[in-house]
Amino acid sequence: MPVPVPELGSYNFVPETKEDLPWADLVTLDFSLYGTEEGNKQLAQTLIKAVREDGFFYVKNFNISQERVNRQFAIGKQLYDVPLEEKLKYVPEGLDEGQFNGYVPAGRRIIDAESGLRDRVEVYNIPKFNGDFKHQHPEPVQQHLAEIEEFARSLHTEVLDPLHEILALALGLPEDYLKNIHKYEVKSEDHLRYMKYTKFTPEENARLNGLWGRGHTDLGTFTLLFRQPVAALQIKNHTTGEWSWVKPQDGTLTVNTCDALSFLTAGYVKSTIHRVAVPPKDQQHVDRLGLLYFSRPNNDVPLKTITESPVLREQGFTQNEFEKSGNPVPTMETWTFAKQKWQRTKNVARGDKKFETAQILPGWKEQVYA
Repeated sequence: MPVPVPELGSYNFVPETKEDLPWADLVTLDFSLYGTEEGNKQLAQTLIKAVREDGFFYVKNFNISQERVNRQFAIGKQLYDVPLEEKLKYVPEGLDEGQFNGYVPAGRRIIDAESGLRDRVEVYNIPKFNGDFKHQHPEPVQQHLAEIEEFARSLHTEVLDPLHEILALALGLPEDYLKNIHKYEVKSEDHLRYMKYTKFTPEENARLNGLWGRGHTDLGTFTLLFRQPVAALQIKNHTTGEWSWVKPQDGTLTVNTCDALSFLTAGYVKSTIHRVAVPPKDQQHVDRLGLLYFSRPNNDVPLKTITESPVLREQGFTQNEFEKSGNPVPTMETWTFAKQKWQRTKNVARGDKKFETAQILPGWKEQVYA
């Protein structure tokens, strides 16, 4: 049952865009089917199509009420109303070395080299509540910490565990195979995120070539994005290379596949390239608040190909990039902090080729996409 919660103001979502954008045609997993042999089989067929072809998909009927989601947006809004000097007390020690739990201030990246215009993205990351991490937060978060913990844990039981079970079925693995390397009680770098994109002026937007953030992949297993109506998320089709907008869908989660899952399946599941575009003109006057959850394998899991999968063997997906190159296969912990350190590079300017193709581990070069 939900924990008792303090009073919290409501969160009002802005209207959706009226512009006719090239929306991506994504599949939806209906979790009302989950839990029966036939339902799980149907979901596995849908999921494998989604992760192989699009890398993004929707999930509905996942047993978390919209009211609970709305309260998380309200907490995020209150958090970003806290004065900057207070939030800066929660910047993680070692941010430049890849630490990320706590507050990451805006302005670390130069997004227009000519004018010196910097990003306006603020991030607040909250780690797992399994005893491995300290929880000291600004007042709006600390006051609602029990509610946040319950919400974060429910994302595992109601969304991630079913996804892991369904994907294991699709790969011909025991149903608990992926759940066993994503246990909540074991240390991993999963986190809940409140993310704010502060708006730019029309003149500033004109300098950004239509992009607030360039194309990238996420480093974990799945990323969960809760519906918010400011259109900006775009995905790159694995087959055509074309970019499409992801449409906010009522009552759904948007989910994308990430690097660790690609390594574990030797590229059978692709890590999805996505970016943040300048919103449509009828939404450029508002800030964009995001609520996300990043799922990652447990820290001690080596990112080697799952050779037990008959599906991967039969289709020839037997070695990932590290294995093909003969370089050491990193653990999830090593991979996480190598990529996070690269992602958190300070004062890098958009278009810096040395940064955008940096080797972050032996056998792996990163890439920033247009």
